Amino acid sequence: MTRALLTLLLVALPARAGVHYCGEAFRDFPARWAGYLPDHRLLRAVGVTDPRGLVPTPPLRDAYTDAVLKLEAAAKAGPLTADEAADLGALHLRLGRPAKALAVLRPAARQHPEHFRLAANLGTAWQLNGDLGQAAAALEEAVRLAPANLRGVEALHLKLVQSRRREVKKSGIDDLFGVQYLGESAAPEAGKLAAAEAKKLPADALALVQQLALALPNDGRLLWQLGELANAAGDVRTAANLLDGCVGEFALDGADVRRRRELYRTAAEALDTTGKAAAPSAVAFRSARALKRSLDPARLPKLKPDGVNDLVWAALAETEYGPRGTPAFMKYLDDLDGKRVSVTGFMAPGAGGRGDDLADFILTENPVGCWFCETPGPTQVLVVELAPGLTAEPTRQVVKITGTLKLNRTDPEQYPFTLTGAKLSAAD
Repeated sequence: MTRALLTLLLVALPARAGVHYCGEAFRDFPARWAGYLPDHRLLRAVGVTDPRGLVPTPPLRDAYTDAVLKLEAAAKAGPLTADEAADLGALHLRLGRPAKALAVLRPAARQHPEHFRLAANLGTAWQLNGDLGQAAAALEEAVRLAPANLRGVEALHLKLVQSRRREVKKSGIDDLFGVQYLGESAAPEAGKLAAAEAKKLPADALALVQQLALALPNDGRLLWQLGELANAAGDVRTAANLLDGCVGEFALDGADVRRRRELYRTAAEALDTTGKAAAPSAVAFRSARALKRSLDPARLPKLKPDGVNDLVWAALAETEYGPRGTPAFMKYLDDLDGKRVSVTGFMAPGAGGRGDDLADFILTENPVGCWFCETPGPTQVLVVELAPGLTAEPTRQVVKITGTLKLNRTDPEQYPFTLTGAKLSAAD
């Protein structure tokens, strides 16, 4: 399968906060956690490189790298426009190259002092380069220049940087809203926030922090903030999962975050043990997912009615869930339902293992290091049921699976995609 079949074509609309690239677009916030967290993980993965080559390069990183090469080629032919310089700086930020972003954005911002995206991206570049004073100065300009729909989140970013400039304790939660999340009086039990503290939260607090965390996806303390907001809305299971990620994936080791994680995990496990349903979240979610992406149908493999078709992971990720758990599949997947397909990915044990051999398992596009804190979303996995009599030994190597695709349209408790009658082989 060629990279062109996997490359995501992004709608040309401005990003929502912190990192502004014209090739990124976002839906309305707040987004449902099941859609938001995979997108957060995706943007984090864009900036991660593996020198040993053990982790496949995310398709989005390839797309961003190609965009950088085109802009750098344009810069050699003549000066970049303000918009082009803002995009190049944003791409370097996404790819984990803040020093390169700074080298592009500083001269461009001096030349175009009234350009909002240059100022906002420059503030993020200074922050990721460790100069919070310069970051605050640039973000003050970004707030001044921001259009009305972006001013709130830019102001929150400025407040984050100012708070971190003042702080003495480097491992605590950021004071973004003046709310005391910690301490017995502030949160006597999981799933609640003291009434006096809850009143301090603006109605759009979760929407703003979700946006900011997508701009800074490697910032574990923003993930902690999201966990506290989930808990304040009564969603203790999500709060527990988010703080698991803070400790397990982002290695936050302060006493406060560990205490909160234990509190939320205990409460979530109690719900699971008793089978009691959690109270509905108080959040009015506005979107099923955060990042707006669309695949160009012309880049997808042509359907082979009587042959084996290539199954594109990015098409699975386009599946969206309605508020009642009803999936909406793109036409490409509808056309493949019931047909033989092949796909490459990584194995994880399912429910049908017998000893060291697996009769069924889960397939993911990329390897998962820790299932406790890096659990992929339902549209990022395939359930594989091997043909009768076949088993497979678990392996960490990429494998190729050929089977019949079955789409789950009715049972929200099960995964949406299954390959039945499947056979395993080495990847091409």
